[in-house]
This record gives sequence, structure tokens and C-alpha cells, in this order.
Amino acid sequence: MVLITPEQCRMARAALQLSAGDLAALAKVGRNTIVRFESGQQIKPASIEKLHDALTTAGIEFIPENGGGPGARLKRSN
Repeated sequence: MVLITPEQCRMARAALQLSAGDLAALAKVGRNTIVRFESGQQIKPASIEKLHDALTTAGIEFIPENGGGPGARLKRSN
């Protein structure tokens, strides 16, 4: 089960204006883990889950593949 793709991670970081180091701190993973993942290299599934959870908590909603490709957007404020 793929929680997020490298492209979604890059989109989410851009939307939140986070550096790789910022996201690493939020997700409690190494900065190199972010760099490797976003460049398409394999990382541990547990690390992908940490990235997903950190980005979701920070306000990102992930959009599944629906014919137009997976995506990420800021959650709508209520």
C-alpha cells in the first residue's frame, strides 16, 4: 500500500513552504531520508508513514490517483 508518492511529498512541502530539514524535524526522520524519497529511491515503509502523518497533521490532504494522477493540497479551513 503506497501512502504517498515522492511527487506528492514534494508538492506538499512546497504548499507548506517547508524545507527538507523542516519536514525531517516534523516527521522525526533524517533529512537524507526526505532527499532520497523525493528523488525516487526506496526508503522504509515506516518512514513513508511518518512523512504522510507529519504532512497530514501540518494541513495537507492527499488526493488519490483518479485518472489525473495523485496530488496534494492544503486542507480547507472551516
